[in-house]
Amino acid sequence: MDEIRPNSGAQAHGLVPLFPPGLQAIYGECRRLYPDQANPLQVTAIVKYWLGGPDPLDYISMYRNMGCPAQDVQEHWHYVSFGLSDLYGDNRVHEFTGADGPSGFGFELTFRLKREEGETAPPTWPAELMQGLARYVFQSENTFCSGDHVSWHSPLDNSESRIQHMLLTEDPQMHPIQTPFGTVSFLQIVGVCAEELQAAQQWNGQGILELMRGIRIAGGPWLITDMRRGETIFEIDPHLQQERVDQGIETEGSNLSGVSAKCVWDDLSRPPDDEEDSRSICIGSQPRRLSNKDTEQIRETLRKGLEFNSKTALPPISGQKQNHDRAQSRKDSLDSESSAAIVPHELVRTRQLESVHLKFNQESGTLLPLCLRGRLLHGRHFTYKSINGDTAITFVSTGVEGAFATEEHPYAAHGPWLQILLTEEFVEQMLGDLHELGSQDEAKLPKEYSWPEKKLKISILPDSVFDNPLQ
Repeated sequence: MDEIRPNSGAQAHGLVPLFPPGLQAIYGECRRLYPDQANPLQVTAIVKYWLGGPDPLDYISMYRNMGCPAQDVQEHWHYVSFGLSDLYGDNRVHEFTGADGPSGFGFELTFRLKREEGETAPPTWPAELMQGLARYVFQSENTFCSGDHVSWHSPLDNSESRIQHMLLTEDPQMHPIQTPFGTVSFLQIVGVCAEELQAAQQWNGQGILELMRGIRIAGGPWLITDMRRGETIFEIDPHLQQERVDQGIETEGSNLSGVSAKCVWDDLSRPPDDEEDSRSICIGSQPRRLSNKDTEQIRETLRKGLEFNSKTALPPISGQKQNHDRAQSRKDSLDSESSAAIVPHELVRTRQLESVHLKFNQESGTLLPLCLRGRLLHGRHFTYKSINGDTAITFVSTGVEGAFATEEHPYAAHGPWLQILLTEEFVEQMLGDLHELGSQDEAKLPKEYSWPEKKLKISILPDSVFDNPLQ
């Protein structure tokens, strides 16, 4: 585990006599903001990650920020991570690729926590929270961007708080920096309630963050997390849901284009014993792996803002090389500009299927109305990537380019990657039948939905079916 200790000067970062340039650059940005706090309290990994320790962040510094009365910004604690970027430049953690690109993963995490009256030292639980996010990044090699949301399903401080999820945004004070090992930006963690997370999924994270900036108790201009906040922004201002969020969903759709999830699909077109040609993905079976090209294509085409849950399901499946600022339009695309240059295309035949059965757990199923209303009705696509096997299900609309599913053959599989093309008329029909899935109430499982004329069946199953497939 981590230990906490006060530090001084270069020793504040456990580095004497040499001061690694990457670490020095981040420390310099901190000194710019806090010139009077040269010796902040710091959490440090007892055994560094590059020596086999469990915590990827070498250090997390904790500063006392006095806020900004002129902007109605309250006093708070400011946490800054060291380790997602390349601190050393000697390949001990990150591969050094030059100063022109990102340093390591290209970002560090920050967090702003409201200082409670009488507090003389910062709480240390945010450090473990940041380590948890860093472990996910290192293990998955997926990165975060501003507007992303993190589905945590537990109070961030292990209390009874309603703040159980996170959004990510640019830190309002810390500027991107250039180090000898590349560029580093600073992404701030913002604690949110379940209702705010759901609104971010259905619309977009940046829109919800902007609403929170206008409400002091919800964060204010600098988005300071208050773990004692008992009301959502929609309870504080009931007009926000209808006038801003619902209108945004209707006009702009959702930026959430995919999740890692508990899901499988079965090809009902062929007998289950047709081993030679069937690519049916069955619970309890070992699915064939997606090709490198398919995996890269899924990663490249899924824009950021993807849900992540380190406790059960739904981590983001977006890749590091995405263009986060790419404009959305009614004509979305599954094409990947860079994937073709990565590896040759695997020789896997694309098959047209006559009938398919989709299976999701409760949490994945609740996103189906979002997939249909917020994505497909806006000419976009949505992907579920299984966390229990290398399997993917992509829903596409008729306006999506690069899909191998067509209106003539709406169900098509490339190895274990299934694409389902849904017409606007069928989407509207499905929305009517699946409307109850958007509810946060626990549904009685299993539940089945069937469209015989379309030869499509969807089942919502308990988590235990996916966690213990052989039982």
